[in-house]
Amino acid sequence: MKEHQGANAFSSEYSTAVTIGTFDGVHAGHQKIIERLVNSAKAGNLESAILTFFPHPRMVLQKESGLRLINTITERKQILETTGVDHLIVHPFTHQFSRLSAREFVRDILVNKLKAKKVIIGYDHRFGRNRTANIDDLRKFGEEFGFEVEEISKEEVEEVAVSSTKIRNALDEGRVEKANAYLRHPFTLTGTVVEGRGLGREFEFPTANLQIKEDYKLIPKNGVYVVKADIDGQNFFGMMNIGTNPTVGGDEQTIETYFFNLDKDLYGKHLQIALLVRIRDEKKFESVEKLKIAMKQDEAFSRQYIRDNYAE
Repeated sequence: MKEHQGANAFSSEYSTAVTIGTFDGVHAGHQKIIERLVNSAKAGNLESAILTFFPHPRMVLQKESGLRLINTITERKQILETTGVDHLIVHPFTHQFSRLSAREFVRDILVNKLKAKKVIIGYDHRFGRNRTANIDDLRKFGEEFGFEVEEISKEEVEEVAVSSTKIRNALDEGRVEKANAYLRHPFTLTGTVVEGRGLGREFEFPTANLQIKEDYKLIPKNGVYVVKADIDGQNFFGMMNIGTNPTVGGDEQTIETYFFNLDKDLYGKHLQIALLVRIRDEKKFESVEKLKIAMKQDEAFSRQYIRDNYAE
């Protein structure tokens, strides 16, 4: 997959089949569209191209919405890399771009820049200034500018019964298994390991404190999770606590992971950690001793879950 920073940077000697969207999560519904795109492009001797946007349009046009995304842009690219698409165009979404009329968007971006001969979109896709144009308008532009429009029907969309909003809601409620089922891949948190308060080591549970730089990244509901990460080419499982550590007087949210069977310094390391299942809510215990007992129970649950689901 070739990545292009904006439509102006796109370059190919071949015509393309294009689909358009933000693709937050790259969930099961998105994957169905992308599979259709790749197959359709091959059948038509075209190259497949995804036109996506960053920042998310709502982050620019509705800043007060406080939208949080399932993926950082880097995570989104990583997942799209696995889909078999030839080109990924990440176009900067700005107020100026949002003012393009539907005709300008089709002519200047899809046709002149991306060389589109086929555009594959959902039945309810809206585009252009104030999102006033629909698939019927796109078909008219297709006749004018010489490209085919392939519609993904309402029935096909509803058959998948998934949306980025549903996934965000599931994560907000801590239902990570439901979110992962919608996504068809584990939800991940990606960041750098930084020094924390060192309390985990005192409890005999040394943790890696993850710092995520992207403030728009959705953090799931506070609680304890079973997790997995690839560290230096090897899979390690563990348990993650998202929360404020109320038993020991914490007040800021942290993301701390205790990895099983791992004895190495992780400070400064960039990690991507997959959340597999939620164990329990974070709670304030009456004493540090009771917290330690709960953590040992969490570890026992985690190890059993790993044996049941990931034993080779």
